[in-house]
Amino acid sequence: MAIHHLHRLAGWRRSRLINRQLGAILAFVAGATNAGGFLAVQRYTSHMTGIISAIADDLATGGLGLALAGFASLLAFVAGAACTALLINWGRRRQLHGAYALALMVEALLLLLFGLLGANLATFAHMVVPATVLLLCFIMGLQNAIITKISQAEIRTTHMTGVVTDLGIEIGRLLYWNRSPEANAIHLVRANRDKLFIHATVLGLFFLGGLIGAQGFKRFGFSATIPLACLLLLLAFPALIVDLRRALRGRS
Repeated sequence: MAIHHLHRLAGWRRSRLINRQLGAILAFVAGATNAGGFLAVQRYTSHMTGIISAIADDLATGGLGLALAGFASLLAFVAGAACTALLINWGRRRQLHGAYALALMVEALLLLLFGLLGANLATFAHMVVPATVLLLCFIMGLQNAIITKISQAEIRTTHMTGVVTDLGIEIGRLLYWNRSPEANAIHLVRANRDKLFIHATVLGLFFLGGLIGAQGFKRFGFSATIPLACLLLLLAFPALIVDLRRALRGRS
């Protein structure tokens, strides 16, 4: 039963509930990775708003080198999102059950690479730190594009600005007092409680992931990436195994 559910989480056949369950898990992973990454390289890499603003500030103040570094981070995020699109479209063309699972597997492997780079951070800091920042930006772009493609842009998991904004809008609707709902049915204001719940869940799990990720990195160092990578592999493997079995049957 558990394997069947895992297959549905990353498989080709989707439902709104499954999309939201996967989005909640990925929000936790993104929060943990973002918080742990900050402890590693002193920079948040999950959202591009701050990075783009920093590029503008650095250009205005003459910090060309910092601006170029920020631009490289932006390109890495875009490249990660593009990688997801390529993998999913490639899988769709071949009618793979694991079209989405491919991107999850790549993210898991990159998280392990992040841990490997971090283990050498102190020894080769001048080379490893920039590479780690770019890798984290790539991972965040990759993951955000996964759930964006799956949910048709309903759910985002790596940055919370839009989530908090939508949450605030629904809370405002919830608190709004309709004086005479019968007379003004056209202008009746109602909160979308379903949307309120999913945004609150994503926000809460992103925060929880950040808290656990930060504590994990403080206590265990870069080996804290291993459970996150294993979680993603656990999500990806059932759908990928289906495709592997089909490919083997096709050869026999």
